[in-house]
Amino acid sequence: MKRYLIFGAIGPLVGGFLMLFATTVASGYWHDTNWPEIGKFLGAFIKTLQYSYLFGIIPALMVGAIDDILYHVKRIPPVLRMLIVAAIGFAASSLLYGSRGPDTGTTQFLLYGLVGMAPALLSSWLAHRYDDASQAAHST
Repeated sequence: MKRYLIFGAIGPLVGGFLMLFATTVASGYWHDTNWPEIGKFLGAFIKTLQYSYLFGIIPALMVGAIDDILYHVKRIPPVLRMLIVAAIGFAASSLLYGSRGPDTGTTQFLLYGLVGMAPALLSSWLAHRYDDASQAAHST
């Protein structure tokens, strides 16, 4: 159960931040940036955080379910499980977001792929660190 809480809490937070960052990079916002502009960026992130959770909770829990399924396959070591989950997150988000807008290309494909890969990898690592050990202790 902790696994789903980890994915539900971390996924939309990190994914929403990276999504905002990817869209601002794609729009050219970071060419002439100073400290007040970074403050505006962080303010926009705080203001849109509720929407990140609204639209990101279901995909994060779906990736958490994939991680849970792979956890129950005993032949898959934790590092390989994290890489598989990260690859699934990268593929899903890059295919979903990478081809939108007038500028489609390698940069957008990679940026939007990182939107799904980073939260999936981080959540899977945290689930391995905090949830796998407690499940192993209860099963013995």
